[in-house]
Amino acid sequence: MDKFDSLRAFTQVVNSGGFAAAAREMGLSRSAVNKLVIALENELGVQLLHRSTRVVTPTETGLAFYERSVEILASLEEAERSITQLQAEPKGRLRVNAPMSFGTMHLAPALANFLAQYPDLQVQLTLSDRFVDPIEEGFDITVRIAELQDSASLIAHRLTFAERVLCAAPAYLEAHGIPQCPDDLRHHSCLHYGQLAIENQWTLVGPNGEQTMTVRGALCSNNGEVLRDAAVRGLGITLLPTFIVSQELEQGTLKQILPNYHAPELSISVLYPVNRHLSTKVRLLVDFLQEQFAQS
Repeated sequence: MDKFDSLRAFTQVVNSGGFAAAAREMGLSRSAVNKLVIALENELGVQLLHRSTRVVTPTETGLAFYERSVEILASLEEAERSITQLQAEPKGRLRVNAPMSFGTMHLAPALANFLAQYPDLQVQLTLSDRFVDPIEEGFDITVRIAELQDSASLIAHRLTFAERVLCAAPAYLEAHGIPQCPDDLRHHSCLHYGQLAIENQWTLVGPNGEQTMTVRGALCSNNGEVLRDAAVRGLGITLLPTFIVSQELEQGTLKQILPNYHAPELSISVLYPVNRHLSTKVRLLVDFLQEQFAQS
């Protein structure tokens, strides 16, 4: 007995409400469908269907088995479709979401390389620094810079880590002095990520362990490039990932302070909904990004 043929016959009988209708849908004879279902019942040792001259309905056990059978057949079809897609060039659209700074500075160049390899794909890249629900908003892939919580609806893969540094413009440090320890930051203008209505706390790890202090400043923003540019103009001290300020540090327009202290690294991860797990397009892009950023 081909078990999958029997499962298909059984689920079709339940869907159609009878053997004759199921046979028409499957392009088989009524007796062939009946034999497949009987063979399945014999192998399981249970009655799956109530049979009458007018209608066929599942037993209580049959209904439970039907629900599992539908899931199994759907997974099989998705797997078969995935394998078929692997044999052909991937096509179609991928909707991708990412934070603004990381998206413009690092993800966009990576996507250009990806599309050069797969010219039949199209990527719709949406950049936003607000929290995005990828399932509700229909994104295939979302890049997050944060520590992620376990989720039953999303699959996450870490791409890399982002180191953060404290830095300020030389002109600001000349005018206000160079902090010698984390406590000194309380007396400086600290350009922080977040909202004015929320007290912002910076956590630093150094020779004396972990220290957390509340900071305030002339400007806060939910975008790192805004904070970087404000720091370059001498508005205060900021704590930003090196991927945003590395060029300014090299050029000397920003200077790192408190080099013996560091903030906990941020995890940069790619997420996608569970139902995209077998999508060839999604898997190709996730694998590409993991390889790309593992080398960076």
